[in-house]
Amino acid sequence: MGGRPDEVRAPEKWLTEVERERAARFRFESDRAAFVAAHLLVRLCAAAALDADPGELTLLQHCDVHGPGHGRPYLEQAPGLGVSLSHTRGYVCAAAGPGKVGVDAEHVPPGPLDGMLADRVLTPRERVLVTGNDELIRHWVRKEALVKRGELSLDRFGSADGDLTGRHLLEWTAGPDIRVAVVTDHPAKRALIQRIG
Repeated sequence: MGGRPDEVRAPEKWLTEVERERAARFRFESDRAAFVAAHLLVRLCAAAALDADPGELTLLQHCDVHGPGHGRPYLEQAPGLGVSLSHTRGYVCAAAGPGKVGVDAEHVPPGPLDGMLADRVLTPRERVLVTGNDELIRHWVRKEALVKRGELSLDRFGSADGDLTGRHLLEWTAGPDIRVAVVTDHPAKRALIQRIG
C-alpha cells in the first residue's frame, strides 16, 4: 500500500507510546505526519494480510544499538508475518506478507545524474549503465528494500549489485518524482489504502 500521508485515515491511538514519543521529536510537521501515517499504514497492510482488526495490532521495533523504536519492525501478535514501512516527504508506503518483506520510497533528485550519490550506491558495473537520477533511485530503493529484509547493509551498497534471485520485486512510480520498490519472498500486489473511521 502507498499514498500521501493525508490519505491514511486511521486513529493515532493505535500507535504505541514509543511511536508517539518518536513522532513528537520531529521538527517539521510534514515529517511527523509522514512518520505517523507510515506506522498506521503498516498496520492496515498487515491487517489486510491477516484478516484482522488493525487497531488490535501492536507494531514493535528493537535495535541493540539504538533501543526501542528502531530496527526491523514486527507485529507482537504475528511475529512471523513480514512487515516493512517507508516514508519520504509527501509519500508513505508499507508492505506485509509471509516471509521477509522490504519496502522503500525515495524522491528522484532533479537535474543531471548525482555523481557522488551514484558512486556511493552503485557497483562499478551498475555505474557504467546508469545515466540519470531516475535509474539511480530505482537501484537505491531496490537495495534499501533488501536492507530492510536484513540481506544488505548500507555500507555495502556500492559493492553489492542488489541481486534479486529467488525474490519477488514489485515497483511503481508515485507522482512524477517518487520511486517505490517492494521485495518479498512471495508474489506481491498493490492494494488500495483502506480508510478507517
